[in-house]
Amino acid sequence: MAEGEEDCHSDLVRTDDNERAGEANLQAELQMFRAQWMFELAPGVSSSGLEPPPCKASSKGPGVKSADARRTQEIAKEEKAKELFLKAVEEEQNGALYEAIKFYRLAMQLVPDIEFKITYTRSPDGDGVGNRCVEDNKEEDKMADLLSDFQQQLALQESSVKLCQPEVDVSQTHISVLPMEVLMYIFRWVVSSDLDLRSLEQLSLVCRGFYICARDPEIWHQVCLKIWGRSCNKLVPYTSWREMFLERPRVRFDGVYISKTKYIRQGEQSLDGFYRAWHQVEYYRYLRFFPDGQVMMLTTPEDPQSIVPRLRTKNTRTDAILLGHFRLSQETDNQTKVFAVIMKKKEEKPIDCPKCRYFRRVPAQETDYSFHVGLQLYSSGRQRFNKLVWIHHSCHLTCKSTGETAVTTFDIDKVYTPLFFARVKSFTAFSEKPL
Repeated sequence: MAEGEEDCHSDLVRTDDNERAGEANLQAELQMFRAQWMFELAPGVSSSGLEPPPCKASSKGPGVKSADARRTQEIAKEEKAKELFLKAVEEEQNGALYEAIKFYRLAMQLVPDIEFKITYTRSPDGDGVGNRCVEDNKEEDKMADLLSDFQQQLALQESSVKLCQPEVDVSQTHISVLPMEVLMYIFRWVVSSDLDLRSLEQLSLVCRGFYICARDPEIWHQVCLKIWGRSCNKLVPYTSWREMFLERPRVRFDGVYISKTKYIRQGEQSLDGFYRAWHQVEYYRYLRFFPDGQVMMLTTPEDPQSIVPRLRTKNTRTDAILLGHFRLSQETDNQTKVFAVIMKKKEEKPIDCPKCRYFRRVPAQETDYSFHVGLQLYSSGRQRFNKLVWIHHSCHLTCKSTGETAVTTFDIDKVYTPLFFARVKSFTAFSEKPL
């Protein structure tokens, strides 16, 4: 019985040893298969057509096999780290810093010095940034040729098809029934005498037909004539009248130029001579331009919320307002300047009282006051033509009886702060006259 038990025990031990050896061989073969598979998946191996020589189990020992497997794993690990590192560079250039940091960490965990092992055989920004730039250029070219594209599409359609069509069937008369002349007249009312080109651009977003009408050269030519007068007869160097309106320096009509001035003034000394008061003076200057060449100027301590609504029309009842005309001048140094002559509104003469006819009056010497203003036009920030800087301010006093004029020129100092443009939507909310 004892000998039988010992034989059974020895058989079980040999069986376990055989199973362990089989498992070891299986693990080794599986490891070699993984290494071979990763080596084949590594970049450049499959594309070149080169394959590693077949492994001969009889000629190589287990030590050589494990060394080849480790080398193959290191190569695959380095290739994976390169891929992650280049992905991180691409994400960083796209602005996704969080994702870039994540890929950088993964690459450094695989190969700590991967940064020094990379040779940029391709652009480090990958295909994303370059393709995006190409796509942006294509979009810009497409937008530039959008007008001709729409015109060709409408020309290829049947003659019975109108400029625009209703999206759904309606029982009432649609605007597409109107002839082209009437539609263009409506567009001139949209622009109006206030030159509301913002509304015209919004109207062009309705459909292709409205886009073509909004790009009518005659409308933009009339707009440029109202702004620059006879000086814009030539289109050169611009390609269109619309481009001239957008690029050539000009004052803006859909809002007000505002400046705020603060300074400290010394007051009178107290009666006992113990202290002297100091006053902080704060006031605003408002400048409103109109397309017909007129300008309004107002200096007041009241804030814009109460003053700006009064500047909507030229027929305002504000007494301190100054009215006049302006002109644009482009000097040889390519600087656009605005010159204006403004004066106080003429007051109506009081009616003579019958009781005062018999009193002798000393006639007052009649004089006219006018202010000459010079400003230089700038663009600041994202807005264009939104800043006016003082370059000249003088007062002209003219005696009507003698015709003599006295000129007083003011020094341009810190009190003359620049005026910045503020758009006012209510100025273009209504149309009084067409373009």
